[in-house]
Order: sequence, then C-alpha cells, then structure tokens
Amino acid sequence: MSSSRLPGYGLIDHSKTLAFQFDGKQFQGHPGDTLASALLANGVRIIARSFKYHRPRGVWGAWFDDPNAIFDVSLNGIKIPNCAGATTCLRDGMRVQSVNTFPTAQFDVKAILDWFSPFLPAGFYYKTFMWPNWHLFEPTIRKMAGLGKLSEEITENYQSDQIHQNCDLLVVGGGAAGLVAASAAAQSGQSVLLVEDHNIAGGGLYRRGREIENQPPGHWVEQQIDAIKSAGGQLLLATTAFGVYDHNLVALAEDRGFGRAPRLWKIRAKRIVMTTGAIDRPLTFVNNDRPGVMSVEGALEFLGRYGVLAGRQIALLSNNNRAEPSANLLREAGANVRVLDATQGSPAAIGGKILRGIEFAAQTIACDTILASGGLTPVVHLWRQAGGKLDWDEKISAFIPGKPPNNMVAAGSVNGTFDLEEAMAEARAAALDLPVPRTDSSFQVKTLSPDRHSTGRQWIDFQHDVTLKDIELAARENYASVEHLKRYTTLGMASDQGKTSNMAGLDALASIQNRSIPEVGTTTFRPPFIPVPLELYRGAHRQQLLHPLKRLILEPEHRAAGAALGEYGGWLRPAWYGTGSSHEAIKQEVLAARNNAAIIDASPLGKIEILGPDAEKFVNFVFYNTISTLKPGHIRYGFMLSERGIIFDDGVVTRIDENRFIISCSSSHVDSVNRALEGWRQDGNDPDSVFVHDTTQNWSTITISGPQARKILTVLDLGVDLSPEAFPHMSFRQGNFASDPARISRVSFTGDLSYEISVPLSNTSLLWSAVISSGKPLGAALVGVEALAILRAEKGYIFVGKDTDGETMPHDLGLSIPRMRKKTPFVGDRALHTLTANSENRRQLVGLLIGKDDEILTTGAHLIENSGTRPRSIGYVTSSYHSPTLGHPIALALLEKGTTLTGKTVPVWNQGETRQAKVVSPCLFDAEGGRLNA
Repeated sequence: MSSSRLPGYGLIDHSKTLAFQFDGKQFQGHPGDTLASALLANGVRIIARSFKYHRPRGVWGAWFDDPNAIFDVSLNGIKIPNCAGATTCLRDGMRVQSVNTFPTAQFDVKAILDWFSPFLPAGFYYKTFMWPNWHLFEPTIRKMAGLGKLSEEITENYQSDQIHQNCDLLVVGGGAAGLVAASAAAQSGQSVLLVEDHNIAGGGLYRRGREIENQPPGHWVEQQIDAIKSAGGQLLLATTAFGVYDHNLVALAEDRGFGRAPRLWKIRAKRIVMTTGAIDRPLTFVNNDRPGVMSVEGALEFLGRYGVLAGRQIALLSNNNRAEPSANLLREAGANVRVLDATQGSPAAIGGKILRGIEFAAQTIACDTILASGGLTPVVHLWRQAGGKLDWDEKISAFIPGKPPNNMVAAGSVNGTFDLEEAMAEARAAALDLPVPRTDSSFQVKTLSPDRHSTGRQWIDFQHDVTLKDIELAARENYASVEHLKRYTTLGMASDQGKTSNMAGLDALASIQNRSIPEVGTTTFRPPFIPVPLELYRGAHRQQLLHPLKRLILEPEHRAAGAALGEYGGWLRPAWYGTGSSHEAIKQEVLAARNNAAIIDASPLGKIEILGPDAEKFVNFVFYNTISTLKPGHIRYGFMLSERGIIFDDGVVTRIDENRFIISCSSSHVDSVNRALEGWRQDGNDPDSVFVHDTTQNWSTITISGPQARKILTVLDLGVDLSPEAFPHMSFRQGNFASDPARISRVSFTGDLSYEISVPLSNTSLLWSAVISSGKPLGAALVGVEALAILRAEKGYIFVGKDTDGETMPHDLGLSIPRMRKKTPFVGDRALHTLTANSENRRQLVGLLIGKDDEILTTGAHLIENSGTRPRSIGYVTSSYHSPTLGHPIALALLEKGTTLTGKTVPVWNQGETRQAKVVSPCLFDAEGGRLNA
C-alpha cells in the first residue's frame, strides 16, 4: 500500500468532493486540499519528471519547500503553467498536467536520457557543444529547455492591483509564534499586520498533534485571531512576503484563487518580526530521489492539515531527536513505522517507480515510504534580503539570524528555537520591543555528511538532477566558491530556489573540501522568495496608469476659462482657450502674446534642486555648458548629454547661492533627468556632499511674457526692482507674494520679455487671479501649449525630442564653444570628439521658408537631394507652423551640412509630393534680441 486518505483527520471538508483530472485520469479530492495532497490521497506517487534526466519524481514537501510537484493547470478555459502543486488549492473541474513529460509522468519516453547520465555530468554543455558551432545545437536545446507550456490564449481580467499600507509592526508568519507576537503587539496599542501564507493560520501546530495552552490547536488559533482583530490588528491569509527592499519596504503577494492574479501589497513597517519558521532538510543517500521518499515534516503536515497518510509501511530515517515523536504520530494514524538512525549506516532506497524498501546497516527493510530528515533549516531568506547577517549554530547544524538589519527581529523556529513555549516567549518579547530571551533548545541533531564512497547516485537537487558526483566534479575543476558551484551545476536554481538543496549542497561541498559549512558560506538570497507571476510586478501599470497623468493645481481655473485640455509630457495642460475654432484661438493667443502679454501656467517645468558643498562641481560635470563661472542670482541655458554626447535634455540652471542650484528641465523630462542626476550623484561623487531634491510639485510657476510683462509684475508688488538694469535677462531674484517666498526668474521661451514666478502650492490660485486681474487692462491673454509651440519656433527655440533626435549633439544646434573650451570633464565629453561627432555630414538645425500663401510643410517630411540615381534623404522637418506674427509658414528642420546651405533651396518630399523650401536661420523673430532684453 502507499499514501491514502484518513477519515476524520485534517482541516479539509470531508463532506464534499471535488473532481479533477491528472494526466488524463479522473480523481477526487475535498475542499481544503492542495493538488499535491489530493494526488497523495489517491495513491499517486509519480507526479513529475526531473529536468535533465527525466527521472520519476514524487512529492517531497507539503508547502513551498517542495521542488517536484509542478503542474500545468486548466480550469474554465483558463490555463496557468507551472503551478506549485503543494501550494495550489484544489478546485472542482481542474485539469492537471505534469510538466516536462511526454506523454505522462507515469510513462515518459524521455526517461531514456537517464541511460546517458554518465555522459551528461554537470557543465557538460559548456564542453560538448563548442564544436563545430554552438548555433547548430541551440535550436534543439532551446526546445528541450524550460518547464511547462504557455497558453496562447489571453486570460481575460488577469490583472493585479496594488495596495500601499504602513503599520507599526509587521509580523511575517502566522504560526504559534507569529500569532502570539501579533496579539501582544495589537493589545499594546500598536498597529499590527500579520501575514500568513496558508489560508488557515497556525503554521506547524497541526502537524504536531498536541494541545497548546490546554486547547486543541484550532480553538487556540481562533482565539488568537479574535484577540488580534478585536485590538485593531489586521490579518492577511494566503499572503506571502516574497521580498524585503530598502527602508523596510516589504512586498506581499496575496493569493486570490486560481485564475486570478495575486494582489501586491507594499508595506512600510516601523518594525518587522520574522516568525517564518523552519523546513525539513533532506538526507543525501543513494536513490534518495525515488517517489515515496518524503520529508518527515511534510508527511506530518499532510496528515495534520489534509488527512493524508503518507504510507502504511514507513521507514523513518533521521539524525535528530524528533524522530520518535514523529513516528508516534504516524503510528497513531495507523502506519507501521520503523525508525532508523541515519548516522549508523549508509542508506540506499530500493525500487524504481515503486519504492520497495531500503538497504540500511547490512539489512534490507521492506517499506512503501521513506521519510527522511537531516535536521531543520530556519527560513532566513527574508532576513538576508534585508541585509541581516547569519550565525552558525553548531547544536542544530544550521544557520540562524545573526546581526539584525534595522528594525527587524526574529523569533521562534527561524531563530533556531524549536520548543513551542520558548518560541512563544521570544515572540512576545520581540513584539513588545523587549530583549528576546534565549534558552537552550531541546532539539538535538547529529552531524551527518554524505557518504562519498557509496557507488550509487546520491541526489542533491531533485528537480535539476544535481548529484553528489556533480559537486565532486565541480570541486575538482576548481569551482571552489559556493556561488561558482551554483552556476556550474545549477544547484539551487530549481523552482524552489534551493530551499531543499542548498544546505545539502553546502554540506557536500564542505565535506569534499574538508571545511566546515560556515567556511564554505552561503549563496545570495534574492527576491522573490516564491515564484510570482510577472503580472504582479506590472500590476496597475496599464493604460492611463502605465504613466499616471499628472494634473495641475489650477485645472479647475483652466476649465472655467474654457481651456481645451490635452496631455503634454505626461501632464494634463491647456492646449488653447475658447470654445470656437482651435486654429483661430491659437492664432489670437500668439498675437496677444506678441502685442501685449501672455499668461501661461508653466508649473510642470522642472525644479530640481542641487545642494551641498560639491554642488558646483556636480552641476558643472552633468552639464555641457560651464556652470562653475555662473554667479549667484544668475541663470544659464545649457544641455545635459548622454555618455554618447547626445542631447538628453535642455533647460536653465539657476544659481541661488554658493552651494545651491535649481535645474529647470523640460516638463516631460523631469522624472528621467531626476533619475540621471541621482545616478551620477552615486557614481564617482561623495553622496554626503551633494544632494538631489526634486521640488517640481512643491512650487507652481506662472509665466508672464510679452511687451507688457513688466507692467503686470509691477502691480503684483513682489518686492523686487524690475528695472532692466537691476533685473536683466537671465537673472534670478527672491521676492515675496502673499507674505510667502516667491522666486522670480527672468527667462524666456517665447523670445519676448518674460518672467517666471514660482510660489508654494498654497498661493497658486491667488497668484493666478492676481496676474489675470493686473493683465486684463493691458490686453494680456491666457495662452496654451499650442500657441507657445509657435512662439518658440518663431524664435528658433527647440523642443528636445522633437527638434532633436537620437544623434543630435550640441554643435549641431550651433552651441560648440563648451566642446572646444571647457576644461573640466563632463558627461559625454569624449563622445563629442569622435570621428562621427566631427563628420562634415552631420545634420544641423535650420529654418525653412516657403511661399507666404502656401500650405505649411508636413512635420516629418524629408529634405532630399537628387544628385544620384535616386533621391536621398538629407534631413527632415521637425516642427512646422503658420506664424501669425510673421504672416507666413515657418518650419525647423535637421539638415545635412545645414549651415552651409543657408539661402539655398532644397526639395521637400512627402508621400509622393515634392515642394521647395528656402534654408534660413532658425531664428525668424527679433534676431537682434531687442525685445528679449527690453
């Protein structure tokens, strides 16, 4: 006999049945089952095949530590590949298919690969497929690689949402220790969130079959949950903490059932208590990968939670003192159990697809199940992700949490405290931020290393077919580092990410090298702790939420003024004002700006502050232009370049004082510029001497531009001398508005006299109303982005990304002096002196003129030459408008050798039509700058 269901055992609902199919055969389970428990209950032992050799595999563990039970599952037209069978809840009508098999797990024709295993050791592919050419083998290898099969159908509404939350205390793990910690913390007045990955809290209480505080486990768990909730605490079941990131950010994946994407919780906690428990460790012996070889703790979990008896004739192979208590629990359930001390012999499992027995200490013992335990391994993954250190506990032969990361503490089994009462005492102390008491554990384990003299194969990584001999081979080939071992053999790269294989692999490598496990070290622990779908990371980042639309604080005022709102650079901004013809409205706005004044909401303009003793050096490095000579109270226009010398963004730099600058970058580039600045701050700079602070959304900016701009500002009484002598173009002043600070910059994006006034958000509406009130008698008009685009094009000012492309450098726009004269290094400097950068055929910014009454040129139209056998594109139109100021069409373009063609006519081709345009200077308005410097 093998595994079977026991009536009356477990937490499942025996009164209801669920039908499901596995590899084409029909079976039944119960609500509360997982796929693994249901298959075991039906006596199914072979549930998978290993990755490389296609050896038969059975269930090893009962939860996230199982590396074998991986299935493709279909239900109601939804197919999900690579579901973990030990954690996927059974649903009625499920169709379950084993992966990496053909046609089934029971009979897999690819099992013939195991015959060739002597020729396929670790790293064989690095050596075998080099001759004559790797690409000859690549297609076949790629077809054989991978687990599961992706469905070509799109799963409708498979969307993951995201929730942000904070709390005083986050408790990870809902076993006895976690429940006690959460209850104590909640009752002390802390805001508490308890996270448990099972859908029923209690952790390992059910598999031990004992009372806790004189109550059955189920009743005690319910009492703790009631106490937590009544004190205001929160409990998240079926939710796994899969990653710990900077500043105590913990990522949780909430399972919402089959076919639904999990929900992502982003938790910021002041303190974190880790009560993540411990998992059983495999023993390394001959044929230890056979179906029917399971972990002791896994077998007890199947019994206590799911009412499944792992076998009837059981050999319990262990090196620790939990063996007899575990055997007694199984005996009470009806199993015949023989306990074997693993340190007294060299075991070998007997059988193939069907386990028949075990050879041990010169005797053959008949059994249908081998339960193995090499000790308990604390689940320290999240601890290490957070930066916590590990200590080696010789008594339990395991790594336990050592020096803690900030605001994190461990308690219970994860701390190496396996006695229930002591674990609960630790948890209470940890929850109340008291010193955690440590007592000697009653758990005892005997040191046991693999027998390297056995002739049979001994398996370390069950899914990836890594054997003891593979590790010996890697060591002989000088892969002495555990990280090198992992990559050379793929040890620990299975879907369980080494939860079962890492300690066994470390033990084997230590034995081979005659070193201790602490000397060998551990591999790096990285998120995610469990496999999660990619949808979880994408979450709400779709459609509008892919790039959430930013909104102006003045949006209600713009709507009231009749603004036509549109998306510009991620912001919802006025395109124009008025309900009539857009063409006529834009024309009138341009004329009002040139003849009187324009009032523009320029709040999206970047306002990134650079502060610190090294601020000058830093800004001078990230900008193409020389900033070190800029005096306080002055402004300089400049470019930021990529390392290839390509224009990344343009803007103005304001120097507030000796160690403080404001970078006003393009509205659409604020986020990317901020990221770039922060990246350079951390690369080659002292991060304690320079700081990058994006204050864009802390200040609103109103621009007043035009001949009447100074008169409008005079009425506002900003406390600043506005005379041209005291406040020239490209200068900055600190003023006041409504008793709060106001920043006034005399800069222009229109070519006219212009001022930008920035005030705190609380004064935005007041400033807007005051500007409109003072500007109305002077003929000022509200101006949107479309008119602004024409105004800047008349002056020859550019939009980066529109009038530049992925090859445009500063000298292509006529700004070449820093390239030749700037002495200090800057981002992209070397790239500006390459052969490509100095090519005579570079595309340069020019203006284009056509007939006064002609239709405007099409943006994107090609400028061509006809000197060869067929026309060749030598540039293209970047911006094209009808200029109300000049009374004729204008355009900007990037043109090969553009400056040498000034005054000449070039053909402009678009969709089969060719027109003629005259090449002129980009600046077509106030070339002398009289209006700009008025």
